[in-house]
Amino acid sequence: MIYINRIIENGASFIKRISPLFVFLLFIFELSAQERPNISTKVDTTFIKIGEQVQWTVTVDIDSTDFVIFPEGQTFSPLETVEAFATDTTRKKDRLTLQKIYALTQFDSGAYKLPSQRIDINGTGFMTDSMLINVATIPVDTLNQKMYDIKPLINVEKSNYDFWTYLLIGLLILSILGGLLYWFVFRKKPLTEEEKVALLPPYDRALLELKRLENSKYLIQDEYKQYYSELTTIVRSYLEEDAHVTALESTTGQLIEKLELLKDAGELKLDDDTIKQFQQILQTADLVKFAKNKPSTTVAEQDRKLVEQIVEKTHEALPEPTEEELLEQAEYQEELERRAKKKKIKIAIISTIAVILIGITIAGVKFGFGYMKDTVLGHPTKELLEGEWIRSSYGFPPIQLETPQVLIRQKIKLPAEAKAAIADIQAFQYASPIGLFNIGTTSITLTQQDVEPDFEKTIEQILSNFESQGAKNIITKQEEFSTISGVKGLKVYGSGQFIAPGAKKLTEGEYTVLLFGGKGFQQYIILTWLEDDNYAQEIVDRILASVEVKTEL
Repeated sequence: MIYINRIIENGASFIKRISPLFVFLLFIFELSAQERPNISTKVDTTFIKIGEQVQWTVTVDIDSTDFVIFPEGQTFSPLETVEAFATDTTRKKDRLTLQKIYALTQFDSGAYKLPSQRIDINGTGFMTDSMLINVATIPVDTLNQKMYDIKPLINVEKSNYDFWTYLLIGLLILSILGGLLYWFVFRKKPLTEEEKVALLPPYDRALLELKRLENSKYLIQDEYKQYYSELTTIVRSYLEEDAHVTALESTTGQLIEKLELLKDAGELKLDDDTIKQFQQILQTADLVKFAKNKPSTTVAEQDRKLVEQIVEKTHEALPEPTEEELLEQAEYQEELERRAKKKKIKIAIISTIAVILIGITIAGVKFGFGYMKDTVLGHPTKELLEGEWIRSSYGFPPIQLETPQVLIRQKIKLPAEAKAAIADIQAFQYASPIGLFNIGTTSITLTQQDVEPDFEKTIEQILSNFESQGAKNIITKQEEFSTISGVKGLKVYGSGQFIAPGAKKLTEGEYTVLLFGGKGFQQYIILTWLEDDNYAQEIVDRILASVEVKTEL
């Protein structure tokens, strides 16, 4: 029994000693059980004619939890990407097979290296194999087909499309503003009932308002105060307008006293009974409004009829207006209409200006006031940035880049001392007529094919050319530059004071020079722009991101 217990104890201690090793071996086993990603590539052909397409297929076999990023954009240079097809996915248990097809082409004959492509899987890069694609020219029957010289460059008239677009937009905006101005200012609007009543003569308006008061429900609803308030307001307003008596701001006693004075002066032919009746009605109204007196309905209706008679008698008692008075009234009405029209025009102008200012403020906050100003007034480099860009190759060995304008071939006269070292030089340039923005490319073929280019000497020559053109205080920095396809070059950049076209004073500017080359040739790109020109900086960044060079002669 003791012997058995010892065996059990020894076994337990042994298991404790080997358990960490056992766990570690299990972990290694699990890691090895997870298969590594499998990447394979193929092309449907390695021989195409100019302009034909070759399909490059990459297949990735991964775990279902892996994350894959395929190449995007023009990463196959010197071949051009025509189309990247959608990724085809196939699942088998816990494994995924992803297949991506790219259509590639080339428009120059020769043998081109399809560069290695980076496939990112879970943040780790895997490089594919490179391949050689042969591009052949299309044979031309020179016996039956005549050959012609290359036609010279011709100037093409600038399209007026933008001008007509802006003109139509301007006319549309003016039409909308004119329509709004006509609708709210100059259009004869149908008068409302209140406006029609306000245009009536005082006598007719008073009778109409007394008729409305008769048909009101004030007496039925026991609203005597409101009834007598409107009754006295109607008659007081009439006397003030037609008899020219300050009745609205006068007390009952003051108003009766004024009427009696006008009667005694012979300006208002009213009898004493009419004045006494009017005084009684005003006193009754005062009692109703201030002493909360409540007459009978019959008395209230009778008072309204008496007021109507007073209005009629007053109208009859007034002397006929003279021609001068009628003329003054007509002129007064015309003046009122002119003032009203001026007021409407002023309101319309202020409203339009307010809408424009609000729109400008909103647009300025959203897009920036500088951007909005440049959009309205125009900016040379902004128009270049937002225009149609062109991708092309320049010179030999070719420099390929994307620019907002086509670069124009420049005639270069080599000095006698340079002809011995340089077999050929091809330069292309675009220079903005406003500001400092310039793009230039130069491809140089050396007479000695085994000589490496001297970048330092080229840089000194470029900076010397800057200084000969008036540049000062040039600051220079250097760093390595790589194109999308991985071609290495040298980037020289910095700032200085330059003289812009048409300017007499120095202005702050920036420059960038890219240099590439190999045995027997050299290529460089020069960019200059104003220091505070943000649009030019965006153009430069886009150009630098598009640069590709062919480094094989």
